Amino acid sequence: MVAAAKHNAFLVAATVLLLALLALSGYQPYDRTTWLLEVFPIALALPVLWATHGRFPLTPLLYTLIFLHAVVLLVGGAYTYARVPLGFQIADLFGLSRNPYDKIGHFMQGLVPALVAREAFVRGRYVRGKGMLAFLSVCVVMTISATYELVEWGAAVALGQGADEFLGTQGDPWDTQSDMLLALIGAVTALFVFSRLQDRQMARLDSGEGG
Repeated sequence: MVAAAKHNAFLVAATVLLLALLALSGYQPYDRTTWLLEVFPIALALPVLWATHGRFPLTPLLYTLIFLHAVVLLVGGAYTYARVPLGFQIADLFGLSRNPYDKIGHFMQGLVPALVAREAFVRGRYVRGKGMLAFLSVCVVMTISATYELVEWGAAVALGQGADEFLGTQGDPWDTQSDMLLALIGAVTALFVFSRLQDRQMARLDSGEGG
């Protein structure tokens, strides 16, 4: 009961904060169509998290990283990725020729889904063996990344010039490839940095002690 109460409180607080940030992000975005496209994954994920938290609560680590990923999407949606101020600061710091904020988004697109897949595989007992677990988690990430690039391509075909803000390529002919590379790096980083912490939190969840 205590563990369930903690998860409910955390999810309620994160949801309230996220909805406030969503409203702030959508108040006067640079481009309304781009904003809708960028925040759409949040509109999909939030109901799923609430629908499943009772019978399949995630680890606090995963809820926290999902929240951070949502914030990255909200900021990118508000400014468009090519115009996020933080990206310009990073570009100035490292002498880059373009705003790299979208790469942060694709890094998170690898880091968070890798841990989501890993948690589902482990707790559902679908995969045995650490090597196969890591391999399949990365495969899930690369499938999501490739699908997202196909969605961007579809948006470009459907919206024509109006999709430029959503694509955010900034004239880079290798943008698609580098996006997928950053997702791969994010996935590998997740597995190396967070696997042990995730394992400990999953063990506590499964034992009923909470995160």
